[in-house]
Formats: sequence, C-alpha cells, structure tokens
Amino acid sequence: MGTIVRLLVTALAVWVAVQVVGGLEFTGSWLGLLGIALILAIVNGFARPLVTFFSIPLVVLTLGLFLLVINALMFGLTIWISGELDLGLTSTGFGATFIGALIVTAVSWAGELVLGTE
Repeated sequence: MGTIVRLLVTALAVWVAVQVVGGLEFTGSWLGLLGIALILAIVNGFARPLVTFFSIPLVVLTLGLFLLVINALMFGLTIWISGELDLGLTSTGFGATFIGALIVTAVSWAGELVLGTE
C-alpha cells in the first residue's frame, strides 16, 4: 500500500512542478502522470545510486551540493524517457529541470511526511 501512495504523491509532485515552473509542460492524463512517477521511481532506484557513487569526489568537494545536480539529472532522464514513451512531459532546458526537480523533491517529501509513508 505504501508504494501506491508514494507513486500518487510523486505524481502530484510532478503536477505541482509543472504548474509552478514555466519551462515544464505536461500534456497528458493522470495515467500519464502515474507513468512518469513510476519512471522517476525506477530512475531513482537504479541510475541515481550509480551516478552518486561515481561522483563521490564531486559531492565531497562541493560539500553535498552536487547532489542537487544529480537530482536534476535524474529528473532530466525521467523527462527524456517520458518523451520517448510519449507521456507528455517536456522541459525547455536545464534551469527548468533543476527547479522542477527541487519542487518535486520538496512536495514529495512534504506529502510523505503528512501521509506518514516514510
């Protein structure tokens, strides 16, 4: 049950990011948002640990700030995959992707905190 709630919270977080960030666009249904949330979960489960491991020197050098860049890269990868699967999420550039990733992270964290799924 917790996995379904997390996917719903992530889908809501992506929707909020699209509403707030001018460079993000979504042209699809709620089912598409759930697909994007699933893609983001898979990317964060498999690709993020590898990228984080190989960038440990940069993370240490920047006192952890490079993790924000990794977060944006994973969101960018999700946007690219969703574009390939025709789910309707697009971005105009790295800036929009970076801000969108921050918003998705904050809303997901707050939603999981409120719902107690952490």
